[in-house]
Amino acid sequence: MTDPLPPLRVLVPVPGRVVPMGDVPDPVFAASLVGPGAALDPNRSRQQAIAPIAGSIAKLHPHAYVVVAPDGRGVLVHLGIDTVQLKGAGFTLLAAEDDDVEAGTPVVEWDPAAIEADGRSPVCPVVALDATADAIAVVGVGDEVEAGAELFTWS
Repeated sequence: MTDPLPPLRVLVPVPGRVVPMGDVPDPVFAASLVGPGAALDPNRSRQQAIAPIAGSIAKLHPHAYVVVAPDGRGVLVHLGIDTVQLKGAGFTLLAAEDDDVEAGTPVVEWDPAAIEADGRSPVCPVVALDATADAIAVVGVGDEVEAGAELFTWS
């Protein structure tokens, strides 16, 4: 039998208001089909999205990225809804795939106001990949939070 993994603190990648995953305006995220977590309704200023955990950037697209911790747990940050359709327009990569990052390292610069002005939701799901819903304890739903604050703990 293997020992359980220690709790993983997942940080807020973008400043804004914490919203439940069920309120994300995308059926796949809202139903937690990708995994459980929480989302952020981001402040509408140009900003840098940061790594929510320490680890390696396993996937990096302008609109989304996955950081995998040394213990194998991965966290997906998706910047806005349907933003893949923008094909990278309005996003600036600040890191590269396979980079090792500390929690809080800037990964992508983007402008939520421009995403919203283009008719898309800027809401950012933060997903614990391959986790069970009971493994996640979300902090402060409804609270305004700064990037780098704790968003949820993954036990």
